Amino acid sequence: MMGNLTPFIVQWGLTSLSLWVASYIFSGLRFADAGSLIIAALLLGFANAIVKPLLILFTLPLTVLTMGIFLLVINALVLMLVSAVVSGFTISSFWTAFFASIFISLFSLFIINLIA
Repeated sequence: MMGNLTPFIVQWGLTSLSLWVASYIFSGLRFADAGSLIIAALLLGFANAIVKPLLILFTLPLTVLTMGIFLLVINALVLMLVSAVVSGFTISSFWTAFFASIFISLFSLFIINLIA
């Protein structure tokens, strides 16, 4: 049973780490406490698994027209959605979410390549 949870827990930890580091780099991204960070990481994982694919499907023509650049907007919107739902997690603007989501993606990719 624990073997099935290990990838999930590792991804959750990685997302938490990425969000935590991003909160130090981007002044407009803040967590009230560790609990809001952990809940935000969990919800971001679920939103990326459920909401993001639906947004991509609904905006497919726009994504194709922009040659995939609109996916960056979708990432920012998903991050803003999570901040709207999680008490204690605030993002000051769309642009903070936009650049923070890019950072979070790249940082996570870097860490995954380090441990893999």
